[in-house]
Amino acid sequence: MDSKQLRITEIFHSLQGEAISAGLRTVFVRLTGCPLRCNYCDSEYAFFGGEKMSLKAIVEKVTSYDAEHVCVTGGEPLSQPNCLPLLSALCDEGFAVSLETSGAMPIDSVDSRVSRVMDLKTPDSGEAHRNRYENIELLNQHDQLKFVICSRADYEWARFKLEEYNLTQRVAEVLFSASHEELPHRDLADWIVADRLPVRFQMQLHKILWGDQPGF
Repeated sequence: MDSKQLRITEIFHSLQGEAISAGLRTVFVRLTGCPLRCNYCDSEYAFFGGEKMSLKAIVEKVTSYDAEHVCVTGGEPLSQPNCLPLLSALCDEGFAVSLETSGAMPIDSVDSRVSRVMDLKTPDSGEAHRNRYENIELLNQHDQLKFVICSRADYEWARFKLEEYNLTQRVAEVLFSASHEELPHRDLADWIVADRLPVRFQMQLHKILWGDQPGF
């Protein structure tokens, strides 16, 4: 484990702001680097820089916060090959581990104990062409699928994908989020209710509490 290293932007302790574990105390491991450039990205500061850390040092830092939940995020965590052994090492330590991934990288080698939160990129993100739809076939009831929606057109696109891939039967939760400052949260909520969609509407709890500051 000591020989493997990753480039880390930050490791911090806060409340999970999204997905099924929203509101739970969580340690976030933010890996550096991302091959995507989504229009609404709120973590551009993680594209470059960072500090090299061994798996052992990362696990020790995570353990020091005495939290049950760990979220490995980015950037795009899977752009670093050693993300895979990190996920397994955290699972081996008994943490409840989630991975936030864009879906633009293969997820087939991710440890089965990890809850994969995969983002299917909408057209208005500017990166929909990067979606690896073959990843959808690998998702299961331990995983979650997220759409960040920027417009009514994005919403209709997401509705189509919901039906095309029978997503609500494939994963534990399908999450619809309004892109911060691009689409009013109320609009998205009203559309979901009007169309009786079987999805979970979510707002980013951390932005409500702490705004856009990194390492909230």
